[in-house]
Amino acid sequence: MENIKEKTDDNLLEVKNLKISFKTDEGIITAVDGVNFTVKHGETLGIVGESGSGKSVSTWSIMRLLPKNSIIDKKSSIRFRKKDGKVVDITKLKARSKELRKIRGGEVALIFQEPMSSFSPVYTIGNQISEAVLQHRDVSKEEAQEIAIDMLDRVGIANPRQRFKQYPFELSGGMRQRAMIAVALSMNPALLIADEPTTSLDVTIQAQILELMNELQEELGMAIIFITHNLGVIAQVADKIEVMYLGKILERGTTKDIIQNPQHPYTQALLKAIPRLDHIGERLNAISGDIPSPLSRPTGCPFYTRCEKVIPGICDVKMPNPTKLSDTHTVYCFLYEEKNV
Repeated sequence: MENIKEKTDDNLLEVKNLKISFKTDEGIITAVDGVNFTVKHGETLGIVGESGSGKSVSTWSIMRLLPKNSIIDKKSSIRFRKKDGKVVDITKLKARSKELRKIRGGEVALIFQEPMSSFSPVYTIGNQISEAVLQHRDVSKEEAQEIAIDMLDRVGIANPRQRFKQYPFELSGGMRQRAMIAVALSMNPALLIADEPTTSLDVTIQAQILELMNELQEELGMAIIFITHNLGVIAQVADKIEVMYLGKILERGTTKDIIQNPQHPYTQALLKAIPRLDHIGERLNAISGDIPSPLSRPTGCPFYTRCEKVIPGICDVKMPNPTKLSDTHTVYCFLYEEKNV
């Protein structure tokens, strides 16, 4: 396990040795395997990787939104600094405890990938935002409605009083995503988790949502964890990036480190796969092979089965140790260890 020095005074969130498994009919599946990361106040952390890398599972655990068949290892810890300054280990809170309910939504909010499945179709947008406000803030019903209308206005929805009375199906995809952001931010959370919030949107609306999130972050001073498979998107919003594959972090660094100086073969492959306007008409670069099933995890480095730079007899035997390339840049790859053993 990587040794990370505690700096709880600086960190809003500190995840250590996070290991999450699931009980299934086929056996125990390990989805997240010893992940470590921190998030500071007002900072944006990007977590990037293909589908099945464990990005959503690792972040949903912060809100304890995992299914009943999930198992969080007893050695794992998710330390979160609440607004009152108290640091709690979320993994130690009971699932139905009052303290966890206050954190979930009130301190940490989540934007889902598809807002249509997140909103109830039988209640108006305004009703659902107001109910969320009433759950976490000491205000009257009338005050909650005004907060909801104001938040709809702040996220760029025209005629917010009219939209307040409308149902989710009456809004476009971009407007529903804005309304989902309004729900999340109406409780003024310290941490916002955005789980691929722009994947289902066209590129124009996607750019608007990214710009909106940047503006609201500056205005409200919240931290953001942004989950995506697209390094091109993450480069626009993140201060630092964690590259994740099959439940493990393979590279971490500032956005500049990862985008301009990628070192792990997987990170390099992800960047090459981004479509470029100056390569129109050329064949897209795809990463060869598929991500292995968690039921048949490879020994050694999890990426070795698809890696073009694999070192036989080494990469397929053990997981590489972290190699610190600079104060901000770390890679898990035998290509950078002093001795390839």
